[in-house]
Amino acid sequence: MEITRLVLPGPAPTAPDAATLCARLARLYEGGARAVECDARAVTAPGLGAVEVLARLRLTARGRPLRVTGAAPALRALLDLVGLVELLGEAEQREPPGRVEEGVEADDPAV
Repeated sequence: MEITRLVLPGPAPTAPDAATLCARLARLYEGGARAVECDARAVTAPGLGAVEVLARLRLTARGRPLRVTGAAPALRALLDLVGLVELLGEAEQREPPGRVEEGVEADDPAV
């Protein structure tokens, strides 16, 4: 599968950048792109504007493949904090819920 690239502006994309980038992403999908990678190497000072841009791009993708590449640790941390870590193409690492049993044996005492 061919992957199309969309480059995010740096050092910190802002909310006004979102409209332009979303329109560009929509055109890429309309033009036949099956998967899009957002190159985030230029994003060296991410903030909430960058999070908004990526969240709106995700909504624009409407379930089509969209992945962020080249994200610096600060951007990775922000995406993890707001629940958008799946854009990095990595599985979320969460702790298992406490006090949950995977199975019950017949002779296990009731809790």
